[in-house]
Amino acid sequence: MVSQTNEQALEAAIEHALTGSSLEATSGQISDAAKPSYNDSHCGYVAGFPQDFNQQYALDERLFWQFLEQTQESELAKLKQNNPVDWQRKLLERYDRLIKKNGILQVLKKGLSVDDAHFILMYPAPLVSSSDSVHLRFSNNLFSCTRQLRYSLANPLQEIDMVLFINGMPLITLELKNAWTGQNALYHGQKQYREDRDATQPLLQFGRCLVHMAVDTDEVYMTTKLAGKSTFFLPFNKGQNHGKGNPANPNGHKTAYLWQEVFTKESLANIIQHFVRLDGSSKDPLTKRTLFFPRYHQLHVVRELVKHAAEKGVGHTYLIQHSAGSGKSNSITWAAYQLIETYPANEAVAGGKPLDRPLFDSVIVVTDRRLLDKQLRDNIKEFSEVKNIVAPAFKSSELKLALESGKKVIITTIQKFPFIIDGIADLSDKRFAVIIDEAHSSQSGSAHDNMNRAMGKSDVDEAEDAQDKILQAMQSRKMRGNASYLAFTATPKNSTLEKFGQRKEDGSFKPFHLYSMKQAIEEGFILDVLANYTTFKSYYEIEKSIAENPEFDTKKAQKKLRNYVESSQQTINTKAEIMLEHFVPQIVNTKKLKGKAKGMVVTQSIESAIRYYQAIKRILEEQGNPFKVLVAFSGSKEVDGIEYTEADVNGFSEADTKDKFDTDDYRLLVVANKYLTGFDQPKLCAMYVDKKLAGVLCVQALSRLNRSAPKLGKKTEDLFVLDFFNAAEDIQAAFDPFYTATSLSQATDINVLHELKDALDDAGVYEWYEIENFVQRYFNNEDAQMLSPIIDQAAARFDYELELEHDGKIDFKIKAKQFVKIYGQMASIMPYEIVAWEKLFWFLKFLIPLNSDNKCDTANQV
Repeated sequence: MVSQTNEQALEAAIEHALTGSSLEATSGQISDAAKPSYNDSHCGYVAGFPQDFNQQYALDERLFWQFLEQTQESELAKLKQNNPVDWQRKLLERYDRLIKKNGILQVLKKGLSVDDAHFILMYPAPLVSSSDSVHLRFSNNLFSCTRQLRYSLANPLQEIDMVLFINGMPLITLELKNAWTGQNALYHGQKQYREDRDATQPLLQFGRCLVHMAVDTDEVYMTTKLAGKSTFFLPFNKGQNHGKGNPANPNGHKTAYLWQEVFTKESLANIIQHFVRLDGSSKDPLTKRTLFFPRYHQLHVVRELVKHAAEKGVGHTYLIQHSAGSGKSNSITWAAYQLIETYPANEAVAGGKPLDRPLFDSVIVVTDRRLLDKQLRDNIKEFSEVKNIVAPAFKSSELKLALESGKKVIITTIQKFPFIIDGIADLSDKRFAVIIDEAHSSQSGSAHDNMNRAMGKSDVDEAEDAQDKILQAMQSRKMRGNASYLAFTATPKNSTLEKFGQRKEDGSFKPFHLYSMKQAIEEGFILDVLANYTTFKSYYEIEKSIAENPEFDTKKAQKKLRNYVESSQQTINTKAEIMLEHFVPQIVNTKKLKGKAKGMVVTQSIESAIRYYQAIKRILEEQGNPFKVLVAFSGSKEVDGIEYTEADVNGFSEADTKDKFDTDDYRLLVVANKYLTGFDQPKLCAMYVDKKLAGVLCVQALSRLNRSAPKLGKKTEDLFVLDFFNAAEDIQAAFDPFYTATSLSQATDINVLHELKDALDDAGVYEWYEIENFVQRYFNNEDAQMLSPIIDQAAARFDYELELEHDGKIDFKIKAKQFVKIYGQMASIMPYEIVAWEKLFWFLKFLIPLNSDNKCDTANQV
């Protein structure tokens, strides 16, 4: 007999894995030789029968009543006593009313009350610390699966391929396809849900089930809300080679993880208790609310974090490299809540402390997104019996109080991170998990600008981002072992990877968990910003190549292009004209994104941003265009003797810029550093770059365009980047590490510091007693007047007394900066302390400031 490769065979394989029933398909039995090599063990489900399904109440009545009779006979007795004739109808009608009002999730979590009886409809999964009775109650849950379920009152012959139940209540519907028969989940399975399944029938109404899945042997797609042709499906796939899909499975179908891993009793209970969330006000109709079911990578990363913490204890670092489009906000909120309920897997991990104490006393979420505050509160409200366990701490006094009072979840900002480390160190008897959300603040504040100026940085320097701030705080303090640190970022720098990543046997580092940019693009959550990236040189050549077309009058345009490319005088006015001569006809007039499309102009500095703004505004006014331009920068800047601020230029508060730009009145935003990171504006589809972009900043800046906008029909081909400054190969090189995964080849060799120190000592620029004297005075907080003479003496020696050649001076400065950088990175992770290195580090920081270049200027002039 040949192998069965139709959808009934897949159906039978899933049922076999769940219930242990024989691998028998509707069309015949699969031969022994053709059977996949499943383990004899199964998930402990019972097989349901289609005839037991009540279509009106969307219940498997046989299993529903069986569960209640086996577990809550006394409560049923109360109901029967008060309603001897119609007790079943009364309970079913009460159940139906609650389901229609609040959905299946709330009924599963809270049960239902009828008269003086209260029924628990699902026993929660036990924790490590749970008693035997909790384990026993959970085992009383009846998980079941029913094949070929006739669900419709209106069309009695319509069937769903498979439905999973708990205690007779539906959780998941599945439409199954088999790619070997030419049908798949992506098209045929989704099409069946959209066009052939009646979503007005009770089983398929919103909130009756947790999720609906289209499944084939290769891929899985899911939705929580069926809405006819408007139904929106999300992938529920592991990813393959850092892209979409699933890896090959040597023991069966690629999608076997779904029924072997996700559909186990413990897994589904965990998803119900700790992941699925119904957003929106309880005052709103159920249909107006949103049901969140985790994507696979979200489910996996949270479970892996919890598992590692439970098994390995406190004091570890984790780098979660999840691309934009990964749903980091939900992943962070799910992780935060579950970590406060994580118990040690054994007493040894907990340091001999009782198992009834959670592993972490508090979880601290460090973010610049106030939205996370609301998300966490709503999340905890759904999951926890205790409601007031989330404490926002945006002031130092609030943070101190929250730490000391033992609030379970504390939300604070990147700026408070140094205080967090100090607070943790002071509370050595408590254990913490610190979740660090990559900076999503698109605005650099005036305090930060003042700090940059005090350090000698100009506004043209690359803005210091959250990763820099966090690493600086960690490097300047000796970390205690009573905290674990979890960093969520899409674009980790090498130093971040080394600090938070997992060290491999070959000495390289990798993220603890990865959801790549490639996978996010291929799954459709973000767009590929490099698909239509064009340097100005290429743009010029393209324009030039069509100049001879008699139907295309380009004389005026070609003159501007030659002025820019071929002339040494490259003015902002000319470039502004070129930008608008693309943006207006190609973006605005073509009504991209249903006429909502916007663009960003990225400039070298605040001064150039102001000049670009003025040039673009003047041209728009001359052309009578019906849209306006905005500029964004922090602080104030004098240009041509006039002092400018963002508020003065735009005509409204700096805090309103983001919201104003979202309106139809404004289509272009001119920036220098501000809004290059963390600015989520899905209507952005064009970018004009006149600034050096490299590394992480390059990826972050160009990724402002990659946000999808399904309602506006935004596609990759709608994106356009015109770069006046960078080479295409440099941009590609910047993106390559993040497209799949960031990998740092090897750890910093700490012994390099010995070699650097020996070379610096031999140069004779300083005497060791000078370093001792400086460090002692510096940490005694003495006046700067007492410190300057020590530094000046070494600087004078460097400038005049030592007969250092040009190359010798450069070599000393390079080695000094290397020493400061490497020691700064390594200080907080070294298992020991070398006092001489620490002292030299502080002395060199003042002798050779880190923002200097490597020219042969003197130490004083730097």
